[in-house]
Amino acid sequence: MHISAQRHEEIRQLLLQYPDGLTSTAISAALRNPPHQRTVQRWLSELVAIGAVAVSGRARATVYQLTALFGPQPTLLAEPSALFDATDGIPLSEQGREICAYVRRPRTGRTPIGYDRNFLDDYVPSLSWYLSEATRRHLRAIGETDAFGRPAGTHGRAILNRLLIDLSWASSRLEGNTYSRLDTKELIEFGRHAEGKDAQDAQMILNHKAAIELLLDEADAVGFDAQTVLSLHGLLSENLMPDPDASGRLRFRPVQISGSVFIPLAMPQVIEECFHSILNKAAAITDPFEQAFFVLVQLPCLQPFEDVNKRVSRLGANIPLLKNNLSPLTFIDVPDRTYVDAILGVYEMNRIELLRDLFVWAYERSAKEYVAVRKSLADPDPLRLRYRQELREIVADIVRSRRQDVLEAMERFAHERIKARDREAFVEMVQDELKRLHPGTLARYRLRLSEFEAWREARKALMS
Repeated sequence: MHISAQRHEEIRQLLLQYPDGLTSTAISAALRNPPHQRTVQRWLSELVAIGAVAVSGRARATVYQLTALFGPQPTLLAEPSALFDATDGIPLSEQGREICAYVRRPRTGRTPIGYDRNFLDDYVPSLSWYLSEATRRHLRAIGETDAFGRPAGTHGRAILNRLLIDLSWASSRLEGNTYSRLDTKELIEFGRHAEGKDAQDAQMILNHKAAIELLLDEADAVGFDAQTVLSLHGLLSENLMPDPDASGRLRFRPVQISGSVFIPLAMPQVIEECFHSILNKAAAITDPFEQAFFVLVQLPCLQPFEDVNKRVSRLGANIPLLKNNLSPLTFIDVPDRTYVDAILGVYEMNRIELLRDLFVWAYERSAKEYVAVRKSLADPDPLRLRYRQELREIVADIVRSRRQDVLEAMERFAHERIKARDREAFVEMVQDELKRLHPGTLARYRLRLSEFEAWREARKALMS
């Protein structure tokens, strides 16, 4: 397995501390989560071959030293500072700026690299941390809400309408979607498709809406397990995949990343192994912000699906935030170029610093936005919160069965499932919901457009 950019830099930093050089045994012992000794020797041979490291001595006395070329500054990342005039006000660390410099080179100036499983295997929950303790503390301080300690998803449901619009629009925009925020609002709230826009853009936004509703409807049950992540992919990719059979399934075909020199894994068995390893590690992480960031890093890097990987990672990153009633990460105002640069840094260098800079900045923006949003919102209807599942069941049943005895069906359902004091109000709520039903709200009830249209035609025929 070839040396990753992250391991290259780790060895470089180590040898900088020992100008007289180190043996391969000493280097191996000093590395974080050291691999097998033979792997280290193979890495050192690669560095010698490209002129990064010089070798002297023989057998056990063999010593490795940095060459002058790769000493104080790694030429891999050296670029003029003029490249950093388009960071959109995002404060970048020096490491983040280095990553920008490298990934903004032409493809011909970047070294092709394959998936490095060590990048995943070296991460050990509770021992490895992508986010420092101070960063995690800061994010929790700005992300806590007044729903802390309440049932999972309470805060997300309270801001549901705004969250559906913001996250659906911002995540779709990072994929090149041309809908404006206002277009997205009209589509989600009223089912109005924007004129002159591609149908795929509307489909992408409605898919996001359905996936977000899944995360909130099933907040107690969703987590970092295969069923949740495959379901997210199935919803986010609906009607958008060249091969419909690939929706909600791990890929078994090779894929390429446009504009990148990164070559993803091609072996289905290894993809599946790494996919489950990512989920197991994510589930074992105790901090919700570390969980969120880990998923943003590792899922796209693996490319477990034929397409829609980054979308799955962005919604997956919100799982621990919504479950813990923290402010969501909506990706509002995230510049698409910086986001692509950050993801390329992970793909091509196995370095996370630029994505980490962006993650912290983006969460600060989201958290501030939702402090204001929460203050401006009326308290959610307690009846709707209490009977959310029952409302979904009766509405879906009425539409699918195209019942003519609608009032009787509602009253019978209420008698069986709803507390006596709430029955009349519940029936009124169902009637109001049926009047407001439109294509943009179908995902809430897991209804297909064909089912809705058949029900609507049956109603028209009944009234005529």
